[in-house]
Amino acid sequence: MKLRHDLHYALLPALAILCTVVTTCAQDYAAGPELPQVIDHRKLAALVLAQQTPEYPPVAKVNYLEGLVQIEITVNNLGNVSNAHVLKGNPLLATAALKAVRHWVYRPLATAAGPSGFNTTVRLKFSIHHPGIQLSPQQAERDFQRQVKPPQMVPPANDGQAEGVVHMRLLVNEQGQVVDRDASPMDKAQFEAACENLRGWTFHPAHWGTLPIASYLNVDVPLSPPSVTRAAANPDAR
Repeated sequence: MKLRHDLHYALLPALAILCTVVTTCAQDYAAGPELPQVIDHRKLAALVLAQQTPEYPPVAKVNYLEGLVQIEITVNNLGNVSNAHVLKGNPLLATAALKAVRHWVYRPLATAAGPSGFNTTVRLKFSIHHPGIQLSPQQAERDFQRQVKPPQMVPPANDGQAEGVVHMRLLVNEQGQVVDRDASPMDKAQFEAACENLRGWTFHPAHWGTLPIASYLNVDVPLSPPSVTRAAANPDAR
């Protein structure tokens, strides 16, 4: 059972069995367009200083869930991953990948102005060796989803009139915490207002049997005029 970092063309050590908890919440509104984009595989590999190997979630392992997780990251001028956002991937695998990637360390880019951060996209492939079992990844995913009880959300009571709603796709971990989010196109003030409103929501994780698991959840978040006004007045708030 091994994980391959496709961008670096190298096999990483065997994955551990136990799953750890993701507690960091969501990405910033933007990854920093002023930062350079590193897309060359060899150049990115040369910048790597430390890469924590993701742990294979046990529920994913016993259900033969495999696949690619693609994550967009921002590395700051100290070489630390300051932002990580899932572009694609099974939610159980994506949660484990996010946990690890946020601890990766790179060498900053050398520029005339000094060390510089950068943006890039990394891909991690989770795979399981299961001899004697004729089961495609697609069939394993379908069989698993039939056994999953979806997550639930409890929005707070809203006495005010909403200015509008924004659609967001949330990655909710096994503790009911939002660890990543993706939103329909909007300006920064709307994004910050939506994120502010989300802090008052309660999420109950999905379950496989009696076990809580990570999952995606699509929600429509109302935007109240006061929250939009506050976000516009304080654009640097997080």
